[in-house]
Amino acid sequence: MDLLKRLEEHRATESKLAWEGTFRDYFDLVCANPALANLSHSRIYNMIISAGVEEKNGIKHYKFFEKEIYGLEKALQTLVEEYFHSAAKRLDVRKRILLLMGPVSGGKSTLVTLLKKGLEKYTRTDGGAVYAIKNCPMHEDPLHLVPEELRDEIAQEHGIHIEGNLCPSCRLMVQEKYHGKAEDVIIERIAFSEADRIGIGTFTPSDPKSQDISELTGSIDFSTITEYGSESDPRAYRFDGELNKANRGMMEFQEMLKCDEKFLWNLLSLSQEGNFKAGRFALISADETIIAHTNEEEYKAFISNKKNEALHSRIIVMKIPYNLKVSDEIKIYDKLVRQSEMQHVHIAPHALRTAAIFSILSRLEESKKHGMDLMKKLKLYDGQEVEGFRQKDIKELQEEAVREGMFGVDPRYVINRISSALIQHESTCINALDILRALKTGLDQHASISKEEKDKLLKYITLARQEYDEMAKKEVQRAFVYSYEESAKTLLNNYLDNVEAYCNGTRLRDPITEEEMDPDEKLMRSIEEQIGVSENAKKSFREEILIKISSYARRGKTFSYTSHDRLKEAIEKKLFVDLKDVVKITTSTKTPDEQQLKRINDVVVRLTKEHGYCTVCANELLKYVGSLLNR
Repeated sequence: MDLLKRLEEHRATESKLAWEGTFRDYFDLVCANPALANLSHSRIYNMIISAGVEEKNGIKHYKFFEKEIYGLEKALQTLVEEYFHSAAKRLDVRKRILLLMGPVSGGKSTLVTLLKKGLEKYTRTDGGAVYAIKNCPMHEDPLHLVPEELRDEIAQEHGIHIEGNLCPSCRLMVQEKYHGKAEDVIIERIAFSEADRIGIGTFTPSDPKSQDISELTGSIDFSTITEYGSESDPRAYRFDGELNKANRGMMEFQEMLKCDEKFLWNLLSLSQEGNFKAGRFALISADETIIAHTNEEEYKAFISNKKNEALHSRIIVMKIPYNLKVSDEIKIYDKLVRQSEMQHVHIAPHALRTAAIFSILSRLEESKKHGMDLMKKLKLYDGQEVEGFRQKDIKELQEEAVREGMFGVDPRYVINRISSALIQHESTCINALDILRALKTGLDQHASISKEEKDKLLKYITLARQEYDEMAKKEVQRAFVYSYEESAKTLLNNYLDNVEAYCNGTRLRDPITEEEMDPDEKLMRSIEEQIGVSENAKKSFREEILIKISSYARRGKTFSYTSHDRLKEAIEKKLFVDLKDVVKITTSTKTPDEQQLKRINDVVVRLTKEHGYCTVCANELLKYVGSLLNR
């Protein structure tokens, strides 16, 4: 009954979209809301903007893309601002074919699919409403009914610009059915639908010997020629090509550069003049955004061919590289796993991060900057602090490596290997080591890569493993430290007492002997060195801590060792160093005593409750860290 109710509600919602009236009625709507006269590029741009825009670190984040595309904010900003925004303002950019160029599985198809699905939804809203001449096979813009001679006056009086002419079918219909009275022509509201071939088209190249141009421009209906007597009669022609059906919206030209040249010739006049040739008719107007995609090698071959020069100038190329941020790569894998039926398999913390580190390493170029290696670059790109470098250095690094993101391991390969690991451990859970093993095994099955490439990828797996080892030790360290929370508080208080005395130039009093003594420099440095605070930087670091304490006090908040990220890390590391032998013995012993067993259980509980582990991967983590500490 619930389904039936929902189906009823859906029909009711769809019926609300229905509108029908004369051209006279429609023109009143357009005068009240000139946005109804928007062309395809404007419609797509408005759709993207209406979803919301946020600016972070000087880069605009378009919410329209945020649930499906990750880590491509810069490329998307270029796409929206330099292509769609310019085209929406009726600049010459709208007369160009948009070609998305990038490596395989980089998100090009996902981006186009998002735009197509978005248009289907957007045209069902008030802001994205689209109207067309009823029964027109090309969903004709009703404003084409306005004669050329009156269009300048309409533009001056109402600010409505009209482009294009009636298709042959509508021209005949106006003359025969409406006796030339354009104001009586019936107009209806339409909603774009790829399935129903309304406003959205997709063209895929196939065998040039068997593929016909009619797939783009329509074809003659031979069964009606005897009835209408001529191939130039619109009633004897099927206006059902992709260019016909995509009118008013967009057409995706999949793998455009794999296509036979004769199919590309039709795009010349369509992109520049907004019309194309079909059958024995005059040029047919079409308002559509053509989006094609290809890979870099095919694009290089295309531009090197002098025969294609006419089309070169009619194409705007937008690079869609691989994502270069670990945190965003994790979102890609997480999204793909959630779309599967393997959600019941637990994935241990840091498992997807380790896979993402491997992927991103393969997409980066070595830097010539002193002290900068691939792992530091990876962390800097991901927004992490890297000693000796700042976020402002990113721009310089990117300028040094312009091809970053145009090569490397594609997300499809990684998710395939994660899938393999999920299937193998379906009854339990998978951790980072399971995924790294699956990635390594996959390289052996990859016949297309050279030995040199394989060795390089194996090196990245090793680097990812080393990074995971550090994360694993830190995770266990945190769990042990929290089980010794009082120790952390005591260490913090001792440190702060000494820091305050040091910064104020005073002495401390021994709580037992009441003897005055100098600040304990050895204690302070033993903590600060854990996070790489140099001798020269110690004074500013200590002053920063005091300022933070003062800020907390003014707001009536209590300062703890978790209140300052770097100090928190330093305290935990210091405690871990002090407790290293305890952790080592506790995690590696095969026959733990009662006290050790209690400590292990406390750590496992903390890992499961606070850090996202299950009991299986928590225990495996402890065993693994024990083996690392015993090396």
